[in-house]
Amino acid sequence: MPARILVCDDEPHITCTLALRLRKAGFEVDVAENGVVGWDLIERAAPDLVISDCQMPEMDGLELCRKIRNDYRFVQLPIILLTAKAYELPTKVLQRELDIAAVVSKPFSPRDMLQLVQVLTGNESYANN
Repeated sequence: MPARILVCDDEPHITCTLALRLRKAGFEVDVAENGVVGWDLIERAAPDLVISDCQMPEMDGLELCRKIRNDYRFVQLPIILLTAKAYELPTKVLQRELDIAAVVSKPFSPRDMLQLVQVLTGNESYANN
């Protein structure tokens, strides 16, 4: 069964690019435009990994990460946090406090993101996609 990935970002070009790349590699992908929709999708169809933008309307990525970590069902869920403002974030502190697997600066390489997702989900067999 393919791993399910949630891509949560308010920028359609980001969600479309990631969803296309991940689906092509064999992953199931859900897309959310903000943290509120993302949380709803997490509760309905628990993903194997979450990729979330930091800045989004309604519920930002940090709030979504806190919500995930405060729910016993999802404490082990790997999270990749995307940000256009990595230099402004205390990334090491966030990674430690919220157990974020990786903080990735925008713009990012879709190929590098795919490789990171493959490692975090244990699906390295698709490494050449």
